[in-house]
Amino acid sequence: MTSLPGDGEGGFASLAHPVVCARCGAQARVPQPTWTCSVENGARRYFCDACSRENLRAIEGRLDSAWW
Repeated sequence: MTSLPGDGEGGFASLAHPVVCARCGAQARVPQPTWTCSVENGARRYFCDACSRENLRAIEGRLDSAWW
């Protein structure tokens, strides 16, 4: 089962500032279930739904083989 950004402590919903897409700079003030969250080098990075769709193959290519 997967969880949405913001499920649990320290997630998307607990942020005081708007979340900014790490690729295009789009902003969201409330949790968006269509955004993706990535942890890269210990830092959370968020990607809007448009950027996530455009880069789906690259995202899937980084998943561990256990996901397949």
